[in-house]
This record gives sequence, structure tokens and C-alpha cells, in this order.
Amino acid sequence: MSDSQANLETDLSLSAKIEAMLFVSAEPVAVNQLAQALDVTTSVVERGLKELDDSLRTRGLRLQRNAGRVQLTTAAELAGLVETFLGLEAVTHLSRAALETLAIIAYQQPVTRPQVDSIRGVNSDAMMKSLLSKGLIQESGRAEGPGRPILYSTTPEFLQHFGLNSIIELPPLATPVETEPEATELLKG
Repeated sequence: MSDSQANLETDLSLSAKIEAMLFVSAEPVAVNQLAQALDVTTSVVERGLKELDDSLRTRGLRLQRNAGRVQLTTAAELAGLVETFLGLEAVTHLSRAALETLAIIAYQQPVTRPQVDSIRGVNSDAMMKSLLSKGLIQESGRAEGPGRPILYSTTPEFLQHFGLNSIIELPPLATPVETEPEATELLKG
């Protein structure tokens, strides 16, 4: 590397360096891997990621975080344009049962199939297989206990499908509304 190239590299901001590494990475990258490559601490990388995230808000890319890893993705609001440009079919639609199963996994992850079955009240085997084949959920380990059942969690593709940058962007769960005492009295009479 020539001196002018070395000077140019050091003149670029931390966020620009992080952006370049994420751009060339085919997979989500661990924050500590970025820190190691840049020879800085993870807190410095987090500051650089925040700066990059802020600058991307006005562009066609977004930072997506999942399980301590980060990657560049296209902005969810541009999905239709990108699909048309690439000649892709519209996003696959999920059945009500698949969405129900996926919601349980998203909010309870990591979760076992018997736990999902218990919440849904029906066997979820077919739904789990469908979600696995679509790449929206993945096996993420085994639970302690009898039979050591498989644990399931969502994937980065899940985040992309729903236009989320991180699992923490899921809307809060609605709390069940309790019926008022006078309403139950009317029902009894």
C-alpha cells in the first residue's frame, strides 16, 4: 500500500470503515469481529455503528442487528422497488396459523415446539417446518431437560421480511383486557 493510500484510509471516518466491511460481508458480522479488524474496543465500534445508523436514515440502506451481529440491508420501505428491479415475486404471504406460530417464536425465543404447541393449543409441526423452509426461524440450540428438545428463534431473514432492524423493534404485546364486573353480571342474568 502506498503512503497516499494509507493516509486516505486513516482519513476516513470509523463509520465509513465499518460500512465498507459490512458492505463486503455476505453474512451478519459480530461487533467484536469488527472491533478486532479495526483494532479498537467494542464500545468504539458501537459508537461508529450509531453514527453509521444515523447517516443511513436518509439513504436506501439500513443497519440490521440480530443476536449480537450486524449487517447492511436495503431499507424495508424500498422492498417493492427492489423486488421489481430484480424481477422477484412479491413477498411470500404467510397463513394466519404461520403468523401465529411465528409471533409466538418471535416473542418467546428461544422456544421449543412443545412450548409453541402449548400456547397455540394445537400441534405446530407443519407450521414450524414451513417457517424453517422459508428461513424465518432456525434451530438455535437444545433446551435442558428430558429429551433435550430443540430451541427455535427467528432469523435475520425474519427481520428483513417484516422490515425490522432488530428484534427489539417488535411492537409490545397487548395486555388482555379484563371484563368489567357489571358486564359479567349482565351476561349471568
